[in-house]
Amino acid sequence: MKRVLITGSSGLIGSEAVTFFDQRGWEVHGIDNNMRREFFGPDGDTTWNLDRLRGSAKHFTHHDVDIRHREAILALFQAHCPDLIIHCAAQPSHDLAKDRPFEDFEVNAVGTLNLLEAARRHCPETPFIFMSTNKVYGDAPNERPLVELPTRWDYANPADYEGIDESCRIDASLHSLFGASKLAADVMVQEYGRYFNMPTVCFRGGCLTGPNHSGAELHGFLAYLVKAVKEDRIYRIYGYKGKQVRDNIHSYDVCTAFLAFYESPRQAAIYNLGGGRGNSVSILEAIAQFEELLGRTLEVEYVE
Repeated sequence: MKRVLITGSSGLIGSEAVTFFDQRGWEVHGIDNNMRREFFGPDGDTTWNLDRLRGSAKHFTHHDVDIRHREAILALFQAHCPDLIIHCAAQPSHDLAKDRPFEDFEVNAVGTLNLLEAARRHCPETPFIFMSTNKVYGDAPNERPLVELPTRWDYANPADYEGIDESCRIDASLHSLFGASKLAADVMVQEYGRYFNMPTVCFRGGCLTGPNHSGAELHGFLAYLVKAVKEDRIYRIYGYKGKQVRDNIHSYDVCTAFLAFYESPRQAAIYNLGGGRGNSVSILEAIAQFEELLGRTLEVEYVE
């Protein structure tokens, strides 16, 4: 039986990966210490998702381990030596990072280094998949000329119609501390691939969504928005007239990309990963769709 080790296994992508590989007969080891609850409060609590996995997955073992604890990670890799590593654990919020910079960097950057080194010591030929973020580009994409439409911003240059590719620069750009910590991890994943000839990939995700997201105001756009509509919460729109656009990709589709890399790995790969224009939506457009779907009106507060 093949063995996969998944960090952040109670989160949106991690839990989808647990189910995805469990259903394909893999032995699944999940690492998650529910730090999302500490970051985001009750909305971020992933206990319900872990309970769901324990009840549904046939080959799943949960490990309550903090990826910052180097010796624990090394021991786990030595004991289980996976055939595939999927690293989804993160501190995922721009806004939270500025208030908790040490935890942000230690989880995102140092935690990733702990996993890479454990893989190099115990299973260097195992494909290492890192769930990175498009925030590694910082503000650089915003330099592209835009046009304002009634409900969204769009690219003014036809060459940008399908979005930003991997040639976009990652330096000389404002990132947020979160973007910087994820970029540090992203570059390190690439470096282990090139320097140690390990099969690694950075999937630079856009707006990831799906049914198992513990959405909170500072992270989890669609999940939190539908929660706000259903529960009559005040929804805050932060700037840009609510016309900022996110292209959404379902967590299951992300897992098909994981499997594709496992089947055809290479060293230091990078891919932007999103739902494309066909799955894009602005804040204003998403609010209108959820209001219509649920038959409720959302109370909105605009924050410049």
